[in-house]
Amino acid sequence: MPHLRIREVAELLGVSDDTVRRWVDSGRLPAVAGPPGPLLVDGADVARVAEEQGRAPDAGPVAGASARNRFRGVVTRVVRDTVMAQVEVQAGPFRVVSLLSREAVDELGLEPGSVVVATTKATNVGLEVPGR
Repeated sequence: MPHLRIREVAELLGVSDDTVRRWVDSGRLPAVAGPPGPLLVDGADVARVAEEQGRAPDAGPVAGASARNRFRGVVTRVVRDTVMAQVEVQAGPFRVVSLLSREAVDELGLEPGSVVVATTKATNVGLEVPGR
């Protein structure tokens, strides 16, 4: 099993070194002292915590959808040209980029600060505006 240093764990999980140390102190993430002395975390335990963190909160009601992967996030950037638009969404630690028609972006009223649900299926990413 691979063992990782605190800094590596923090980078992989997108948190600070201090957060990882707090998780070790609280028992959420077991660690052992390595040969030269630094704390090491078993890779399997890092994977478990990564999965826990990756569980997205409920995205809210949608009448129906075929895509099973849904990421609630906020639009951070919209770049439009005459036909297409690129919409960037920050969904937790994940940046999702979607290419849509400009017409769709305009109809949805997407702009930085809009709350959306990015859905993925196969190689496509669609955006939904959550129900209020």
